[in-house]
Amino acid sequence: MLNEDKVKLMTRMAMYESKEGAEDFKISSYYRKDYSSFHTIVTIIWVTIGYMIAVGVGAVAFMDVILENLNFAFIIMIGLCILTGYIVLVVLYGIVASQFYQKKHNDARQRVKKFNHDLTRLNRMYEREKK
Repeated sequence: MLNEDKVKLMTRMAMYESKEGAEDFKISSYYRKDYSSFHTIVTIIWVTIGYMIAVGVGAVAFMDVILENLNFAFIIMIGLCILTGYIVLVVLYGIVASQFYQKKHNDARQRVKKFNHDLTRLNRMYEREKK
């Protein structure tokens, strides 16, 4: 005989496993600090690459202005502006990425805990049926 509660529980668990379960299991297998740190470092690397590309495109686009004002003070000023912009961008992206990935790990961890709780409930239902 089918138990309606057991069928509902199994359906909910199967839907979770097929949709977001695989990613959640991968995420929650890491410690929160490790997961957050790794993804923050990857984000900073991609921001650095993007910033280099943007600076390169800007340098090519404004090459005539740069060559007209070519003196030591102008080069130092442009270099300091580029460096300051890079530091501000990396710090902002680092903070935001760290918080984002910590929240992502916490949410995944909570969903996996709920799945494990449902798994325990299902196991208890099977044990009660045996008796």
